[in-house]
Amino acid sequence: MKKYLLKIPILVFFILLLILFYLLIIDRNPSKIPSALLDKNVPEFETKTLLKNTDFVSLQEFGDEIIIVNFFATWCKPCKDEHIYIKRFLEEHDIKIIGINYKDSSKKTIEWLRELGNPYSVIAIDNNGKIAIDWGVYGIPETFIVDSNGIIKYKHVGQINNKVYKKLSLLIKKIKNDK
Repeated sequence: MKKYLLKIPILVFFILLLILFYLLIIDRNPSKIPSALLDKNVPEFETKTLLKNTDFVSLQEFGDEIIIVNFFATWCKPCKDEHIYIKRFLEEHDIKIIGINYKDSSKKTIEWLRELGNPYSVIAIDNNGKIAIDWGVYGIPETFIVDSNGIIKYKHVGQINNKVYKKLSLLIKKIKNDK
């Protein structure tokens, strides 16, 4: 009986060890965070725009064409690094891109856009982060693809790099062909 009692802790140890190794080798991607907004309408919101100093009303902006929505800030290094890909979407896909400037200085953002270029057709200002919360943004940068019916079709958490750019480009083409 004592022999069996000594084997139980060893068996439990090996089971825990197997579970640990399994968790280490499974393919987990932290940028694949589920969004409750996928296949739902764009959240309704109103705010000011950055460059035109007009009102931004989401109901007026979404629903006529495929749109990329990019949450960004000048203090965000990955936002700066992905900016070349945001510009490529405009150049290669001729797609409307809405920027949402998250908790940032308008003055710094204008300087940043002069330096890096402005691919956005309009930039909404989110000074207090409420718009980001309504969109389910975990941290910036985050990018959404919205179809021509104003439905969120895709959410990318994190910086866009060449691999992600190619994936999103294929998705945009697919959405355009499905209309």
